[in-house]
Amino acid sequence: MGEFSYIDWLRQQTPPAPRVLLGPGDDAAVVAWAGAPPMLVTTDVLMDGTDFLLNEIGPERVGRKAMAVNLSDIAAMAGRSVAALVGVVLPKTGGRPLAEGLYRGLRALADEFDTPIVGGDTNSWDGALVVSVTVIGEVVGGRAVTRSGARPGDWLMVTGPLGGSILGHHLDFTPRVREALWLHERVELRAMIDISDGLAADVHHLCEESRCGAVLVAESIPIAEAARRMNDERSPLDHALGDGEDFELAFAVSPEDGAKLSGMVKIGEFVESGLWLEVDGVQRALAPRGWVHGF
Repeated sequence: MGEFSYIDWLRQQTPPAPRVLLGPGDDAAVVAWAGAPPMLVTTDVLMDGTDFLLNEIGPERVGRKAMAVNLSDIAAMAGRSVAALVGVVLPKTGGRPLAEGLYRGLRALADEFDTPIVGGDTNSWDGALVVSVTVIGEVVGGRAVTRSGARPGDWLMVTGPLGGSILGHHLDFTPRVREALWLHERVELRAMIDISDGLAADVHHLCEESRCGAVLVAESIPIAEAARRMNDERSPLDHALGDGEDFELAFAVSPEDGAKLSGMVKIGEFVESGLWLEVDGVQRALAPRGWVHGF
């Protein structure tokens, strides 16, 4: 069973609750908070050997990435982070210096985005390092931007270039919190997601939740220089479509609003159904490929 079929199962098992405005299935949950704007809650677990190689990059970069992926989820909801909690399972050897290095990396990015680390938990075991960060945020402008509001005819846009993230971007990216808030102030963001699994996979998630389809125009997709430097048999476009961990934002806006956004890139449009790649004017079905955790 893959990650997304498990999430679908979880959603079927999760009963409604009066204060839960949005439960599993988006970039963050939305919870009503008495006397305050609704709160956003998101968490990610990172593991040595799967999400990073500790011996190659060191604990500070691990800590920074662990905070960044959660702030990126808050950005995908056009929210503002308020606080973070950190859970760490340390290897039994070298635990204290490792923990201190992790904290420095976590704090560096948390401070940049005014997100105090308010608590958490530590443990140790005979296995590799595991880091879990939970970020609490607040809804901005009266509503969270979810994955479910795209409509046929909307423009599909992204905030930056894609592909080749394994060459370093997946560790050192800056979450697009500022860009999301800038967009939220200026246009109606109908749907949005951060590109963590891969462009094709994450646009597919937008389409599933919005009950529509999308056409991506190959010539319009911004390709990162790193994707052009990848030394394998895949094309730069293929890397842009499927590598994942770009952590740019993909979002839906009306054509009228899209025309106002000179700093963003239109890569396609939402349509009635299907996921399509248009190359030289010819459309073909596009598989929603990208990273999937297998169970």
